[in-house]
Amino acid sequence: MSTTTLKNISPFLILAIVAIAALFVPTALPTFDETKYNTADIAWILVATALVFLMTPGLAFFYGGMVHRKNILSTMMKSVVAAGVVGVLWIIVGYSLCFGESVKGVIGNPFTHFMYKGVTTGAPWVAAGTIPKSLFSVFQLMFAIITPGLVVGAIAERIRFTAYVLFTVLFSLLIYAPLAHWSWHPDGFLAKMGALDFAGGTVVHISAGCAALAGALVLKPRKAHGTEHVPSNIPYILIGTGLLWFGWFGFNAGSALASNSLAVSAFSTTNTAAAAAGLSWMFFDVLRGKKPSVIGFCVGAVVGLVAITPGAGFVAVPQSIFIGVLASVISNIAVQIKSKTSLDDTLDVFPCHGIGGMVGMLLTGVFATKAINAAGNNGLAYGNASFFFTQFKAMLIVVVYSFTVSFLIFKLINIIVPVRVSKEEEEEGLDSSQHNEKYIQGTLLVSSPEGLKEKELV
Repeated sequence: MSTTTLKNISPFLILAIVAIAALFVPTALPTFDETKYNTADIAWILVATALVFLMTPGLAFFYGGMVHRKNILSTMMKSVVAAGVVGVLWIIVGYSLCFGESVKGVIGNPFTHFMYKGVTTGAPWVAAGTIPKSLFSVFQLMFAIITPGLVVGAIAERIRFTAYVLFTVLFSLLIYAPLAHWSWHPDGFLAKMGALDFAGGTVVHISAGCAALAGALVLKPRKAHGTEHVPSNIPYILIGTGLLWFGWFGFNAGSALASNSLAVSAFSTTNTAAAAAGLSWMFFDVLRGKKPSVIGFCVGAVVGLVAITPGAGFVAVPQSIFIGVLASVISNIAVQIKSKTSLDDTLDVFPCHGIGGMVGMLLTGVFATKAINAAGNNGLAYGNASFFFTQFKAMLIVVVYSFTVSFLIFKLINIIVPVRVSKEEEEEGLDSSQHNEKYIQGTLLVSSPEGLKEKELV
């Protein structure tokens, strides 16, 4: 059997081995004592879980509409493939690494819930006592799925698909899981430090933004970098923004882990920050001599959603306007600065998600108040400077860790398999070179034994 054949079938063999091994893992059927759970909370978190999942195809449309038309399908595929990769990895060991018994506040014990042991039958999660632990787990899974997908925007149009799948596995195990444990496990060292991250400002956005920066540096610029970038499908971007905005209500309000007034407050701050940020980006462009654009409003709104995420359940609604406006302007300026450098972060993931998450984390340290969430803290605006510096310290730790480990992951992958496609494959487009598919003006080119064939789209 040739080396090429082995490389092609090895991922399938690994999955097959895992699937067969799972048959021999003893497990008990779910047994829920309905009297100890709140049905309203269960209903809301089920809905919130579905909303967060919807963000993944939303991200696919958002990114897919921004790239060159020869890379639309490959970019969308990378955005959604984590639903498969992380979906399986989470059951095997991912949930246990995030929320298993803490090992010195650094990582969860991988054997606590190995192969989902005790998740469907055990006691509820300590911070979500009114819903089954299995529901808490699947809600958290949706966060783990979308995070590596965010990185796609920085390395689009040049990363090899197999390399990206390997990145998703390593990122999930070595970066996402530790950060989730540090921030959201009661014994995690950032949680014990007093740092607050309501729904993933550090765990999701700063980590993805820093990984995006590392990936862009390792992969180096595209051949076409420096030429004018024309988005392939602006309606896709608008659809993606709508799905992301809609799903973000589950992302942030669902992080209250109950159907209560805190969920309502987080819902309101989320919408307000997005609205303020979308307008700010658009109007800031006008001040710079540009015309108001669909893309400008959409990107700004997403930045606002990113920035409010860490403080959604800790800050009041009026302050969320300021958070959205400031994050939008800072990210806009960061995009302009980046455009004058040789850094090829294709879709500005670091300026929008990385810096947007940092701004949100710091402003949580300014505007958080116990009047909104007694489990939180009072920020700098309420006379508590020490909490602001706690947020700042936590942010620096996450930035340094995420960037360093991501950089090493990309370097390691490049040793195992070439992380970047060849010049010829990049010129041809990743839709064709990586997936043998193309989508051009209403015609889908599908693979067949004879090669690519056109198929009319109805």
